[in-house]
Amino acid sequence: MKAIAVERLSLWYESFQALKQVDLEIAERRITSLIGPSGCGKSTLLRCLNRMNERLGKVRTEGMVRIHGHNIYDENVSLVELRKRVGMVFQRPNPLPLSIAENVAFGLHLHREAKPAEIAAATEQSLREIDLWDTVKDQLSRKATELSLEQQQKLCIARLLPLEPEVILMDEPCSALDVAGTRAVEELMQRLAERYTIVIVTHNMAQARRASEDCVFMLLGEVVEAGATQALFESPKDSRTQGYLAGRFG
Repeated sequence: MKAIAVERLSLWYESFQALKQVDLEIAERRITSLIGPSGCGKSTLLRCLNRMNERLGKVRTEGMVRIHGHNIYDENVSLVELRKRVGMVFQRPNPLPLSIAENVAFGLHLHREAKPAEIAAATEQSLREIDLWDTVKDQLSRKATELSLEQQQKLCIARLLPLEPEVILMDEPCSALDVAGTRAVEELMQRLAERYTIVIVTHNMAQARRASEDCVFMLLGEVVEAGATQALFESPKDSRTQGYLAGRFG
């Protein structure tokens, strides 16, 4: 079952066209990786899925992105509600300069009035889901910025979960982490994919192959090839995909 359908999507930063007539379907409750050389449009495409590009200014978008059948580029779409449904995790962990508990509960406070018992329950559940509860349960008032980078990145994921997003976007979420931290976040992604649709941008071909079930290769603002990760890596259909995976460019 598809969670996201991208139809004839084009995007310009002023006069530069970064995406060109992109058509793509992303399956529900799976991990899809976007790969390709720097500047190919993969991060731009990722940000289109929650309209984050519009924060940059002087951006023009044409086409449609449907999430569970609803076009997120309709004029009446609330960006606040959209970004509640489609959460995002960035390259470097960006915990708020607040306590661990306040970080997890931030979205609840922002989007609705929640009772203390509801906040406490949601905080515990989210921290359990990312496998941090046993580590931090006795130090919830500790500053989130004092955690390790791996723990901070997990916390940034936990911050999304009380809002029950439909989709989680991750832009190079392991680029600042060491090998152990990368492994931990990849294992977390695989657990979360049982409940959420996850789309990840990565430059790490080994990570794309390890962590994702589906893979999309992009080049010069276009989707060249998309399919099951194993098939794309082992038997690419397009010579450009084959060249990129072989390291001949990018």
